[in-house]
Amino acid sequence: MDIVSKEIRSRMMAGIRSRDTSPEMKVRRLLHRHGFRYRLHQKDLPGRPDLVLPRYRVCIFVHGCFWHRHPGCRFATTPSTRPEFWQSKFDQNVARDTRNKDALLAMGWRVLELWECGIRGPEAEMSWLLEAVPDCNQKYLSWPVFPSIRSS
Repeated sequence: MDIVSKEIRSRMMAGIRSRDTSPEMKVRRLLHRHGFRYRLHQKDLPGRPDLVLPRYRVCIFVHGCFWHRHPGCRFATTPSTRPEFWQSKFDQNVARDTRNKDALLAMGWRVLELWECGIRGPEAEMSWLLEAVPDCNQKYLSWPVFPSIRSS
């Protein structure tokens, strides 16, 4: 049972932004300040990447840890109300993200997946991005990465 009415919950969910979020704006400001130029939400690319740097053939996705299920992250929680609904929604999001990433890689793009929890920290922690965009030889990079939890 939800603690707010259906109308209020609908209004709350409608207020969740999908573009121009504060983590996305932080990445955009960092790159722009250092001379990188990019396109936003390019419609002709799979998944409409948050930032596209055509000069470097790089697509950047700025993912929220909750909605996109950042593996190992403390922010990737599942609400206790209607867990089946949420799990289905999260599974669909992850599957769509994987499809989009694979399609971009097949088209010859490099894909950088930046997670909200890593962007929350000081900007200095993201300085690696300034070198990764022009010089990274990896086709796909996800940051930050948490060590997998092993059970014995």
